[in-house]
Amino acid sequence: MGEVMANAERFGHRQHVHLTWLAVRRYGTGAAVDLVSDGIRRTARYAGAPQKYNATVSRAWVELVGHHADQSDAGDFDAFAGRNPALFDKRLLTRFYRSSTLAGDTARTGWVEPDLAPFPWHRADGEGARSATGAP
Repeated sequence: MGEVMANAERFGHRQHVHLTWLAVRRYGTGAAVDLVSDGIRRTARYAGAPQKYNATVSRAWVELVGHHADQSDAGDFDAFAGRNPALFDKRLLTRFYRSSTLAGDTARTGWVEPDLAPFPWHRADGEGARSATGAP
């Protein structure tokens, strides 16, 4: 995963998606949720801003990247990125969540289901919510 850091002038949204894509491909979505979320939480704490960590935002982004990675046959990140431009819109979560929901204490400290629209895999399986690992 060092290749993400080595080529980045700054660690912005694209780099977060790239790192998440690598984690999902290497460890699976469920493990990537824990790995990426823990890394973001520790980084926020190290930066002296632990309040910036949001558990729901972190998990939702990993699940979105994981869903698209599972649907993709792209062999490299640039191909994946080209086929999934919506993942590079920082406002993507506003399709699924009210901003007030994401700003709330419950979302910052734990998982909150989308309150505007279900995630794509919820509509596809017809069985409602599922865990980060994909189990119903």
